[in-house]
Amino acid sequence: MYTAKDGVRFATPVEVAQYRAERLQCNTLAEIGCGIGGQTIHFARMCEKVYAVEIDRSKLNSAKKNCREHGLDNVVFVLGDALSRDVIDKIPEIDILFSDPRRPAMESQRKVTSLEPGLSDMMKAYSSKTTNFVFEAPPKLTPERVQFNCEKEYISLDGQLNRLTLYFGDMKQAEVSALKLPENIRLNCDSQKREPEIQITSDILAYASEPDPSVVQAGLMPELFHDLSLSTGTEPKLVNIDKKRMLITSNTPLNHPMMKNKYKVIYKDKLDLDHVNMYLRDMGVKQVVLRAGIAPEQYWDVRNRLEEGLSDTKNNGEKVVHLFVMDDIGIICEKI
Repeated sequence: MYTAKDGVRFATPVEVAQYRAERLQCNTLAEIGCGIGGQTIHFARMCEKVYAVEIDRSKLNSAKKNCREHGLDNVVFVLGDALSRDVIDKIPEIDILFSDPRRPAMESQRKVTSLEPGLSDMMKAYSSKTTNFVFEAPPKLTPERVQFNCEKEYISLDGQLNRLTLYFGDMKQAEVSALKLPENIRLNCDSQKREPEIQITSDILAYASEPDPSVVQAGLMPELFHDLSLSTGTEPKLVNIDKKRMLITSNTPLNHPMMKNKYKVIYKDKLDLDHVNMYLRDMGVKQVVLRAGIAPEQYWDVRNRLEEGLSDTKNNGEKVVHLFVMDDIGIICEKI
């Protein structure tokens, strides 16, 4: 990929770009803010014609080179401000308009109204071209803060929250959805699955799982719990470890494709670093993944005390465990 300025930093990951191109496959598509062309390449492979608009000349030149390197000749490149009459007049009637608006580098709280060009302005400017609009938005936006009649699709990639895509017009398939990549597994909001209420507990049971972050951010935990209850025949419970972490716990293993990690709980007791270290030595543990809200300046001190001497244990192997800390309780889990 040819690049310009910070093009690679903001380029869409291949897995996301490929998925989007498949969902947005059509005859004619316009991409506003194409950058260096990472997404454009995939659109061009799935669509008959693509109009790629970019206000930054150096980025547009990189996009041209990248499309040419990939043997694509069905892209029309347009330099300029997407809201200018000159650019709008160069775009014919299209099936879909996709836009990745600019956003402030720093915000105390992400807002839809901070996106540039604004969503309402874009839809008004191109209303004669199409009724199907798709926008990328900051994934930290929760559904209730997106005050538009659109599908809000939260995407995770390799277990990390990655993208939020907003679908308007005929592109809308649900009110809210969660997508897990690269597995390409989806969970949609469903009013019939939102009862009964989720049971919350502070008692970690024999098994625990981490919900995929796309499900959490999309507010689709009730749908996930409904599916788990049906598949296991039990009532799983939610444990809020701290402000950033949660686990779903049960006395039976919890299997669902929208889980990030699944664990067997092997230890839970009042957190004493020396006692935990002795336990880990006896278990032949090689490494501890510390999952706790610990101040950065204390992290390595705690981590070193936990792992002290582990490489010298008689059962030295490759066993890795995860240590969650809830209040003053240490919970050691082993992946299954």
